[in-house]
Amino acid sequence: MIPEYLIRALLASVMISVLLGLLSPLINMKGLAFLTHATFHSLLFGAVLGMILGLIFENLGLIMWTALIITIVVVLTIAELEKKGFTPDAAVGIIASFVAGLTVLSFGILYKVMAEKPYFPFSENIVSYLTGEVFLITLNDLLTLVIGGAFIFFLMILLYRDFLYISFDPEGVESYGGNVRVYLMILYVIVGAIGALIVKTVGLITLQVIAVLPGAIAMMVSSNIKKILAVSLFLTLTVELLSIVMAYKTNIPPSGIATIMLGAIYGVLLFRR
Repeated sequence: MIPEYLIRALLASVMISVLLGLLSPLINMKGLAFLTHATFHSLLFGAVLGMILGLIFENLGLIMWTALIITIVVVLTIAELEKKGFTPDAAVGIIASFVAGLTVLSFGILYKVMAEKPYFPFSENIVSYLTGEVFLITLNDLLTLVIGGAFIFFLMILLYRDFLYISFDPEGVESYGGNVRVYLMILYVIVGAIGALIVKTVGLITLQVIAVLPGAIAMMVSSNIKKILAVSLFLTLTVELLSIVMAYKTNIPPSGIATIMLGAIYGVLLFRR
């Protein structure tokens, strides 16, 4: 009989694969890898800040919502800097440096709060945001992932063609009356929202890999948009499910297995060129 926690992990992996499989080609086509890394790093700051608030107000639910709010604020700030004339790399670099400093500062505050209000699970919670804990996902966590993921999925499907247009021909979109900046801000928010929704199950380290490599690999094997999307979805789903099964059999963290598998596939394709 299949353990219940394994079923929950597999179901979570399916939703994660669909979201990242759709998002990864957009990240590569629009050149958002640097922004994605900075955005996901802001998740760690938001999570640590949420842990501080969770300890103070004795409410663990604040962690995810704080991480989501902080991440959205970060991506909107980056978009605002770009509007003021900063290049995308400069805008990301400026904000990322502030986020890095705030993350270190928040860790110091967290340790002081934990000393006053000892709560052992928080030490494990911090690690989970770095390495993931998909096997420990609860039914409530799964429901949140499915409901939130379904909303983001339908939003992406609704706007996916527009995202593709602004990736290849932003001037053309503007000439037809489209607002490229609005579409970019929506895409930035989607990147942050997906990260906040799944970071605890996948882990920050693996999230940065799975969000970028499937789309990059798909673009190496095909130039057709539909095939790129199909390969990205199939690859993400296959790697995620295989990593869960292998982790269950070997007791090795699934996040590490997924990262190695994607890196190996990318390396093989790169050297075969």
